[in-house]
Amino acid sequence: MADHYEVLGVERNASQEEIKKAYRKLARQLHPDMNPSEEEQERFKLVTHAYEVLGDPQSRQQYDMGGNTPFGDMGGFGFGDIFENFFGGGQRGPRQMAERGQDALLRVELTLAEVVTGVEKKIEIDTAVTCVTCLGTTARPGTSAQVCDICRGSGQIQRQVRSLLGNVVTSAPCGSCRGYGQTIPDPCVDCRGQGRTRARRTLDLNIPGGVEHGLRLQLNGQGEVGFAGGPSGDIYVEISVRADEHFERDGDDLSATLEVPLHDAALGTVIPIETFDGSQDVEIKPGAQSGDVVTLKGKGIKHLRHNGRGDLHIRIQVQTPSKLDAKEKELFKKLAELRKSDKPNLAKVNQSTFGRGRRR
Repeated sequence: MADHYEVLGVERNASQEEIKKAYRKLARQLHPDMNPSEEEQERFKLVTHAYEVLGDPQSRQQYDMGGNTPFGDMGGFGFGDIFENFFGGGQRGPRQMAERGQDALLRVELTLAEVVTGVEKKIEIDTAVTCVTCLGTTARPGTSAQVCDICRGSGQIQRQVRSLLGNVVTSAPCGSCRGYGQTIPDPCVDCRGQGRTRARRTLDLNIPGGVEHGLRLQLNGQGEVGFAGGPSGDIYVEISVRADEHFERDGDDLSATLEVPLHDAALGTVIPIETFDGSQDVEIKPGAQSGDVVTLKGKGIKHLRHNGRGDLHIRIQVQTPSKLDAKEKELFKKLAELRKSDKPNLAKVNQSTFGRGRRR
């Protein structure tokens, strides 16, 4: 195959502007509208391909790396490349046009109530879907991809260069078809030859109970559709849990504080409270103290990886009245007279309410 520099008629050290001018001059001379002969059309294709390679600095550098180089500096064309060409290594055949779609990350905020037993949500997302016009083929309906007339469907362009080991045949991706081995002469107008379009779709999320703040759930194959009908990527759902007004989480257990009037704590009573399971009765034993804990079994958060639920712990906080009317003051004076033997004392550390308190 002819050297690209020779095809364009420029020196190997030519600037990018000189290469561009040379191509424009030849393109005007050889364009099929000006020279319809088959011979000139073939030459026009060679000129166009040469410019596609040399007109891009990166591909030009790769092309130059396969040229004549000193033995001590192979310029990126090492012994591995030589042996691959002699013994059949390296990429063979065209690249696959279909590519896997990108992954996506969604953030979903949940209430603590939704975390307790799990929840199903519907979320609208803007993503890439298969083009309904070309069905992912990238070509206009009624047309199809064609074999690249530059590389003849191989996706590779071979050229022969000289080295200290003799003439070596090297391969590089075809610049005309970008290594695919085929071209789309009439791309789909709706997706612009991508095989996919942007659209909004509804995603059904089944979030299990017990998820924690920051946890990511993976939805396989629910992400963007790939280029040219390629497989879809994945969606990762990151969980954010909103703080609750009354309940706190400790692992799979829940805790809350129940304010109990002084007379109910002294005499004992049953107080209904609203939980995530509806109304539940909390039994206050006579003589209840601040710091005591009443546990409601199985009223906590659902275990994520096995059956069952945690517990709900209710901490008792005894309320001392801050304002008393005359009648109430008289009653408390009578109570104090009856219990005048009770004297305040420092509690022992292991009996103080600074710990978790008594559980019932």
